[in-house]
Amino acid sequence: MSLVPEIDYGTPASTSEAMVTLTIDGRQITVPEGTSIMRASMEAGIQVPKLCATDMVDAFGSCRLCLVEIEGRNGTPASCTTPVAPGLVVHTQTGRLKDIRRGVMELYISDHPLDCLTCAANGDCELQDMAGAVGLRNVRYGYEGDNHVKARNSGDINLKWMPKDESNPYFTYDPSKCIVCSRCVRACEEVQGTFALTIEGRGFGSRVSPGMHEHFIDSECVSCGACVQACPTATLTEKSVIEIGQPEHSVVTTCAYCGVGCSFKAEMRGEELVRMVPWKDGQANRGHSCVKGRFAYGYSTHKDRILNPMIREKITDPWREVTWEEAYAHVANEFRRIQYQYGRESVGGITSSRCTNEETYLVQKLVRAGFGNNNVDTCARVCHSPTGYGLGQTFGTSAGTQNFDSVEQSDVVIVIGANPTDGHPVFGSRLKKRLRQGAKLIVIDPRRIDLVKTPHVEAAYHLPLKPGTNVAMMTALAHVIVTEGLFDEKFIRERCDWSEFEDWAAFVAEPQHSPEAVEQYTGVSPELVRGAARLYAKGGNGAIYYGLGVTEHSQGSTTVMAIANLAMVTGNIGRPGVGVNPLRGQNNVQGSCDMGSFPHELPGYRHISDDATRDIFEKLWGVKLNNEPGLRIPNMLDAAVEGTFKALYIQGEDILQSDPDTKHVAAGLAAMECVVVHDLFLNETANYAHVFLPGSTFLEKDGTFTNAERRINRVRKVMTPRNGYADWEVTQNMAKAMGLGWNYQHPSKIMDEIAATTPSFAMVSYDYLDKIGSVQWPCNEAHPLGSPIMHTDGFVRGKGKFIRTEYVPTDERTGPRFPLLLTTGRILSQYNVGAQTRRTENVVWHAEDRLEIHPHDAEQRGIRDGDWVRLASRSGDTTLRALITDRVAPGVVYTTFHHPNTQANVITTDFSDWATNCPEYKVTAVQISPSNGPSEWQLEYDEQARQSRRIAGKLEAAE
Repeated sequence: MSLVPEIDYGTPASTSEAMVTLTIDGRQITVPEGTSIMRASMEAGIQVPKLCATDMVDAFGSCRLCLVEIEGRNGTPASCTTPVAPGLVVHTQTGRLKDIRRGVMELYISDHPLDCLTCAANGDCELQDMAGAVGLRNVRYGYEGDNHVKARNSGDINLKWMPKDESNPYFTYDPSKCIVCSRCVRACEEVQGTFALTIEGRGFGSRVSPGMHEHFIDSECVSCGACVQACPTATLTEKSVIEIGQPEHSVVTTCAYCGVGCSFKAEMRGEELVRMVPWKDGQANRGHSCVKGRFAYGYSTHKDRILNPMIREKITDPWREVTWEEAYAHVANEFRRIQYQYGRESVGGITSSRCTNEETYLVQKLVRAGFGNNNVDTCARVCHSPTGYGLGQTFGTSAGTQNFDSVEQSDVVIVIGANPTDGHPVFGSRLKKRLRQGAKLIVIDPRRIDLVKTPHVEAAYHLPLKPGTNVAMMTALAHVIVTEGLFDEKFIRERCDWSEFEDWAAFVAEPQHSPEAVEQYTGVSPELVRGAARLYAKGGNGAIYYGLGVTEHSQGSTTVMAIANLAMVTGNIGRPGVGVNPLRGQNNVQGSCDMGSFPHELPGYRHISDDATRDIFEKLWGVKLNNEPGLRIPNMLDAAVEGTFKALYIQGEDILQSDPDTKHVAAGLAAMECVVVHDLFLNETANYAHVFLPGSTFLEKDGTFTNAERRINRVRKVMTPRNGYADWEVTQNMAKAMGLGWNYQHPSKIMDEIAATTPSFAMVSYDYLDKIGSVQWPCNEAHPLGSPIMHTDGFVRGKGKFIRTEYVPTDERTGPRFPLLLTTGRILSQYNVGAQTRRTENVVWHAEDRLEIHPHDAEQRGIRDGDWVRLASRSGDTTLRALITDRVAPGVVYTTFHHPNTQANVITTDFSDWATNCPEYKVTAVQISPSNGPSEWQLEYDEQARQSRRIAGKLEAAE
């Protein structure tokens, strides 16, 4: 094995369709118009020396190494900034050029440390490579330069020297090795869009500076790693490389965090992971990354990770380590006993949106073929199930319509109920780049997210609506478009049901849906609403991106349908730059839905009651399937409290922390007789488990993830599972213990079965994915290369369906006891319930959940920034520290849910979406009051958790 090769062409590719032919070093080459001479040379196999150029950022022309000679032109232009032209004759190697390049390199080396043998970049240093490429043999200027290299000169303190900045937990900044190529500054600006870096000083005194001469940790740097990746020397270096050394082989795999699905090269020494480097050919991320995917993989070797199976009779007992065989036998015997005693419907399973498609498929197969019922559900229930329902009703498919590249052709973007720069940061960077190029942005969110105003980006409209009024807002936007005649009649007549449109148009045109009328609900100025509607309808290509702030409401499905209505009425469907795009929260939320993780659907979103679909699986699996939908997660918990549901297999989910109304979840789990948790750590749900099966990380398995754009990406094993088995093997071994004759030899065989039974995956196989990289479903004979854009010639359901979206206020209301509205969300450095990111250095940025509260509301309650406050609702109470900010409006408070010691979901209610039971996390009536510290419930919970995590034979650490 070796490192996966990547060619750096020096400058970005041109998108022009016009072609130009020129001659470089005697070779004719034809390239797109606008291509730089440097890139054209590289495409011809001719490598021009360079230091300031890289194909992730625009040409800069500062290093003066890439000079060339062009016949008929004077001077020696920089090849990176000179575009090709028809008939050019270019020379990259002449005596004159060699002398210039050597002279330039002498100047660089005269002020650069010569510790190459002990430098962390030794073997991966472009400065070192270029010195060899230009034939540098001596330095006429000596090696002192202006001397930024040494801390002392002849014993005296050197005031021009700067020490290393070690403040960032993941990389170091060594100013003495900076050659001021500006690649890091440009990567921060052009790729990431944070503008955290600059060049300070002049001449030899020039150096990279985070912010105003700050440490990296104190600056606006978001630790995406773009600067480290761009650096051609050891100025910016991963600490892991310093500690371990240079990698010797790499494997391309897929990130296991958010729904963007970034592709990475896992660079290894043996079985030790040296670093994760974003893969330029990854079609979701195009070579970019965020702090989580790039650096936060340390959880895989964290001391908290459980590596041996454990069982216990009662949840008050300590855990007892057992063999895998004993664990499988125990689970099989208990599930058989419980079904014999309480009936076939008394057991169920929950699939994971963090596991692979293949593993998720096996869990739902185990439930249906092994347990004999359809009691299977997934975390998508509590996040994007309204997306599946709403888009299925209107368009005919339960997924987004575009690929991420599509945003590069958008003219107007609506972001509603999402915070891309925190929740989906790589897509957020791509969106910011398009906005800097001139696209317009409309933000619909109760909170002032970063996109409302960030460096060189400002939303044209921010509609800060009250939580719970999404439907009223979307219908008001539609009212303006219909009543002002801004709709696309041609598109509607050709692509949608005209009579349904007429009915819907009459509905939205009613006076009670006007911006003026709905202001009483939304609190948003009618002028802002009308301006936003006009901009979306007439601003060119209009795209809508939404997140959990849309779906996690009692009218989540209605809002999704209202979004679809808005896209159809303006004709913004079926081409690049437009569409309806759900931003999925976890790495395989889309895949877990695709694989049949809901109690009413088999893989491919086909209803369990359909005889023809059941027949496909019955013949393949050799069993008779139940044709009745099973229980959803809330129904399982209700039935457990009632005494009719007694056993649950949970793979890779922490429902005690992630699901609403924590006390109800705890009561349901406590009422069960056999809870099996299959995970990496003893999570919060494991407090109520009887069996713990250790899981494997994404680094330890083969499989596929499906991201938010329906892209099926390969996950590749880079190290042996520390627990002994990949998760699919654990599920298969458990099925064998239950008497099922499964015998998959590799996850590729599971994918072959998925492809054979699921039309949208018909042409998907590991060999095919290895050949073409990745593919977006549907991928079948009609779409052999996948479907980057959906509904191009017509909707999957035939005609697009307009649906009335009546605003029905949530039953969760504010009042004298609970006058504020709580909404929740995520933060950049943490992920979901934090089980992974809390076990990495990411805690330096977010060590605890904080409650954002407006200064007016804080002053009324005598609360200062950093004070402990009691957060109480009708469901429960918790305490956390206040963060006073005007990001939230008066009357609205906000917190994250990443830390179990806060347990924000003890506050949330059991209200849910009318169609899918997706919980209403985003609207909870609360009161805030000063507190002295943790609540009584938190103290009780902490003690119960501590007791439940005891492992027999292991000493607890002293406090």
